[in-house]
Amino acid sequence: MKTKTLMGILPAIILAASFAAQAQVKIGVIASATGPTAFVGIPQKNSVAMLPKKAGNLDIEYIVYDDASDPTQSVQLTKKLLTEHNIDALIGPSGSPNAMGVQQFLTEAQTPMLAPVGTVAIVQPMDDKKRWTFRTHPSDEVIADGIIAAMTKRGVKTVGFIGYNDPYGESWYKTFAPMAEKAGIKVVANERYSRQDTSVTGQVVKLIAAKPDGILVAGVAAGAALPHVQLVDAGYKNTIYHTHGSASGAFIQIGGKKVEGALVVGPLLLVPEDIPDSAPAKKVTLEYVTGYEKQFGSRPPIFGAGTYDAGLMLARAIPEAAKKASPGTPEFRTALRDTLEGIKEMIVSQGVVTMSAQDHSGFDHRGRVLVTVHDGKFVMAKD
Repeated sequence: MKTKTLMGILPAIILAASFAAQAQVKIGVIASATGPTAFVGIPQKNSVAMLPKKAGNLDIEYIVYDDASDPTQSVQLTKKLLTEHNIDALIGPSGSPNAMGVQQFLTEAQTPMLAPVGTVAIVQPMDDKKRWTFRTHPSDEVIADGIIAAMTKRGVKTVGFIGYNDPYGESWYKTFAPMAEKAGIKVVANERYSRQDTSVTGQVVKLIAAKPDGILVAGVAAGAALPHVQLVDAGYKNTIYHTHGSASGAFIQIGGKKVEGALVVGPLLLVPEDIPDSAPAKKVTLEYVTGYEKQFGSRPPIFGAGTYDAGLMLARAIPEAAKKASPGTPEFRTALRDTLEGIKEMIVSQGVVTMSAQDHSGFDHRGRVLVTVHDGKFVMAKD
């Protein structure tokens, strides 16, 4: 009698164990926690500790690797996550060049990539290669619209541009220039510099010679401070504007008093004390900021928010995708991609997201804010 009972129970146990194995979602994370891009990758890696561990009745495992800021390692680690770990989605890598370099492999594997990067070129113009990628920071268009509004209010008619000579800088110029022209602002200088440069003297000379009413810097963190500081040193007196790439403590730390008065358009988490009650994202933003601060002893740079919001989006999409297929299968990954693309009015730490087949950034203006540097910190600026 006992033998028959055990024989009846064992298949159920085996089946349950099999289901448990299928019920775990594997999410790969690649963050540049070391190397030149570590100022981006460290808060991204830290933010993984705050991501949901379950979605519905499914457990989530995060498999985290450091690519040492090396695009070649990004590719190698992506292949490893796809072939050895059979991941259902990837968050990362850090940095626009790294993400652009791995995109084709995620597309070929038909696995969603949630990219916490600056360049909108990773999802625009939309095509079959990019349909598996979702960008988890506000788009350049949304931020540029805020910058142009600030310039217009301050009477700017001519502007100089200086940005990285990589996908981030190129994307920003291609986005900003036509929007500025449409708003009646003429771009009178267009300069580039490398992320490894220690001087931009030649570019500064050309920018000042063009006599612009304002200058826009499209750099990231400490790298954005370089042209700003050298413009100030060269005697430029007008306002210098920045993309959300400059919304980092490293920008202020490196720039010091010379970046006082800089105008930056970025997410609300830059000024958590000043978030109005009317902001839809206030609750989620404060949860992220206070949670990160409690765990890591400092406020999160905006780079970490891209990883945090990616995790929130996946946690929302996973239960819906699981209704169509089991984790670990091509069908599940396809359902996950489709569900991410169907996100509507989702509140995350950087604002409100609505995805579509044409828009894989999804953020609107409700999460952005105009800030300035005052007494060594970001504070709300007057619109």
